[in-house]
Amino acid sequence: MKPVDQTPTEAADYAAISALYGSLLAGLAYGARGREPIAPGELLPLSAATFALSKLVVHEKVETWLRRPFVEESADGKRPRGRRLRYAVGELLNCTRCMGAWSALGLVALRLHSPAAGRTATAVLAASAGNDVLQTAYSLLCARANVAKAQDEEPPRPFSAARRVA
Repeated sequence: MKPVDQTPTEAADYAAISALYGSLLAGLAYGARGREPIAPGELLPLSAATFALSKLVVHEKVETWLRRPFVEESADGKRPRGRRLRYAVGELLNCTRCMGAWSALGLVALRLHSPAAGRTATAVLAASAGNDVLQTAYSLLCARANVAKAQDEEPPRPFSAARRVA
């Protein structure tokens, strides 16, 4: 990511995003008082759900409608649109790690304020993350098998003159 002085933004644009996130986090913490706490065993599924949701928002075609006002997408890649706050939001929507923080905030808020809905959304998104892992592993195994098969099917190479002398 480029430094602020190399983008059409000001530090105040990022401060506004940070202030919004901090305010939502503080409100969530305040509103969580007296509610059922999130058990340590729920943190791994919440982490997987956060991963899946941030990946969905940043990379998947189905969420283009959400990114389009802030991100220009072309065959050459994605880049933030506009200037100032619009550009800063575009950067946020291009970063899975950044969106992960916002995704976690939303999922934890849902879990705390509507436990059944939060657990359901977490389960669906965590299963999606598990599917991503399995699909990636399957693709990797298939690619390795194809390489091994291609190597087995190559005819043996004759010895070169240099090899025979040695």
